[in-house]
Amino acid sequence: MEKERPILHPVFPAAGEKTCEVCETVRVHEDIVRRVEANMPSEDALYDLTELFRIFGDSTRVRILYVLFVSEMCVCDIARLLGMTQSAISHQLRSLKGARLIKSRREGRQVFYSLADGHVSTIIGQGLEHVSE
Repeated sequence: MEKERPILHPVFPAAGEKTCEVCETVRVHEDIVRRVEANMPSEDALYDLTELFRIFGDSTRVRILYVLFVSEMCVCDIARLLGMTQSAISHQLRSLKGARLIKSRREGRQVFYSLADGHVSTIIGQGLEHVSE
């Protein structure tokens, strides 16, 4: 007769608690589960978060976000800087605007794009800091 194999699962410790790397038996840590469950976002919020991260999954969109992190720009400037067509840039700008990551303002016949808010700047800045470590 075979011995029961231990089940491995992560444990998220409360402040000051030690982590359990390998649980020898199946034991649900009810206090931890309740704490996480109480703060769990709705399914809709998690879906929206998934969509946000999907937008960041395209290198062209990330490059556009980076240039807008540095400076407000028009389509012509972004296209020249990234070596792409204005049409290709416009297509990506529509996706970024739809995800509420960028905003636009009109000045005469030109439209200038910038990051939508400080949250987007923080995401780009911290992402760059993370990959530079």
